[in-house]
Amino acid sequence: MDFHLPEELQMLKDNLRRFVDSELIPIERKTNDGTEFFPGIQKELEEKARGLGLWMFDVPEEYGGLGLGHLSKAVMWEEMARTIAIPARNASIFGPRVSPILYTLNEEQKERWLYPVISGEKKSCFCQSEPDAGGDPGGMRTTAVRDGDHYIINGYKRWITGAGDADFAQIVTATDRNKGSRGGLTVFLAEMDTPGIKRIRQQDLMISDKPWEIAFEDVRVSIDQRVGDEGDGMRAAQSWLTEGRLRHGARGIGVIERCLELACSYAQQRSTFGEKLSQRQTVQNMIVDMFQDLHQLRLMVYDAAWRADNGEDVRKQSYMCKYFGDERSFKAADRCMQIHGGMGLAKDLPIEQFFRDQRSMVITEGPTEILKMALARQILRQYGD
Repeated sequence: MDFHLPEELQMLKDNLRRFVDSELIPIERKTNDGTEFFPGIQKELEEKARGLGLWMFDVPEEYGGLGLGHLSKAVMWEEMARTIAIPARNASIFGPRVSPILYTLNEEQKERWLYPVISGEKKSCFCQSEPDAGGDPGGMRTTAVRDGDHYIINGYKRWITGAGDADFAQIVTATDRNKGSRGGLTVFLAEMDTPGIKRIRQQDLMISDKPWEIAFEDVRVSIDQRVGDEGDGMRAAQSWLTEGRLRHGARGIGVIERCLELACSYAQQRSTFGEKLSQRQTVQNMIVDMFQDLHQLRLMVYDAAWRADNGEDVRKQSYMCKYFGDERSFKAADRCMQIHGGMGLAKDLPIEQFFRDQRSMVITEGPTEILKMALARQILRQYGD
């Protein structure tokens, strides 16, 4: 059993580390408002990212990308998460963000939806969460009712990141509410200017992201805007959800490591009552906890990513990566803030943003409690016989 990264992947990691340290961290407070890049910044950073040879690293080769595997992508996400130079949600400097669902479309649909996203002509948003159905998609109230060769969509979505400048939406609907998430959900694609789709308002949050609330009132979509067969909604979304959870875990690695770097550096500089903070056992304990969490999380994420690359079902592993990574990275930001004292609250440093962003991650894309409940069911099936 070899726990070392392959040499080529270790080189990728080292190159990214140098890029983040030299190009991004020095300007991280000057690149974005927490949600969007400031004018001209994204293009400038994209040119530098192209120079690394990593443009569209997460797009399959058949569509012109590098087609990196899950382990390689985890390393990318990990290193990029060490800085707040890139907004935590819905932003990239390595090419357009492409939802994995779009790769499952038929060829005619790909011409309309996928290829324009890859070329940068269009952006999409993913509409699942609702006021009464966030982590429980089976409670979906947005319905799609068949009407000949069309469907009529009615409902309301909340917490939709990226909807403001999206050209089209991926809409998760209930086509059979009695079946819930077990064959009752269907995904549709629709342009945002379709009659009946209304952006209601942006929600102000404790983090910089300002997600949208969107209403769907008698939105008429044709059958060729349906993703897969009726009732395939959860199956279509599963790849997006699983990869998203691995991404949460990988992001947690980067955040913990950066917080560890900041905490250790400050603890060795700052003196109180004639002694360095680094010499105080309480501070040492916090640093050791961060280091242990970093080691555990990295092993978990790399293992899950490696298994995914080898064709295994990693839903259980992705649940653990997500909730462990989000919770431990938030705790790392909290410990780092405590070690810095008042300076930890200042926007001169990235700590307060890590603190806010990681606290929000514990809730989004599957709260800890729901993921543990889903994991418990699988564990009981595995060991309960």
